[in-house]
Amino acid sequence: MSGHSKWAQIHRQKGVADTKRGALFTKLGKAITIAAKIGGPDPDANFRLRLAIDQAKAANLPKDNIERAIKRGTGELSGQQIEQITYEGFGPGGAALIIECLTDNRNRTSSAIKHILTKSGGSLGSPNSVAWLFEPKGVVRIKNLEEKLELELIDAGATDIIKDPDNVIIYSQSNDLKKIKEFLEKKQIQTDYAEIEQVAKAKKMITDQEKEKLETLLSELGENEDVNNYYTNAEI
Repeated sequence: MSGHSKWAQIHRQKGVADTKRGALFTKLGKAITIAAKIGGPDPDANFRLRLAIDQAKAANLPKDNIERAIKRGTGELSGQQIEQITYEGFGPGGAALIIECLTDNRNRTSSAIKHILTKSGGSLGSPNSVAWLFEPKGVVRIKNLEEKLELELIDAGATDIIKDPDNVIIYSQSNDLKKIKEFLEKKQIQTDYAEIEQVAKAKKMITDQEKEKLETLLSELGENEDVNNYYTNAEI
């Protein structure tokens, strides 16, 4: 498990209580807002915004919510300013963690992340304390892939293609993600998920007891509305 993507969060949340769905919608809205703030309101010209909107639609976020989130990002609607903050730290067994947050209150978020880590025996690290253990990669998930298209995908920039019983995971360099997604769209292959993730360069082995504690920690991170994504190098 190199990371825990919003893909997993979205699909776990489908059909759950309204309170949890509301928290998911809040996260998705923040992702759209920050993408529009950084790159503008046009998803055709702003690939990050396009990815955020795709994930919002996958979670059935209402169209009005998407439009409001974009307008907040461009300043057309007033509201608290969203900023992106990345925390680095350590979990049980010394597992490295990268935690990406979108927040309108830096102090609240920092306190919450520190509390979640220390409660599970982890700790916050200094900037770049674990970032060197990861590298950004494009990650795309689809349901299936014909073998004849694999070589074309590699030509389009895929660096690895992994098949499992549930889906196909395509890895690429981060700057080739757009090309991969557009290739699949041209072939009329639906992408279930596409994002730039922080992928661990190597896995770290931890004990079963440490895994249990780490999974609890990751679950709490996933429930925090300010946490947009998180990654670990632990083999779990």
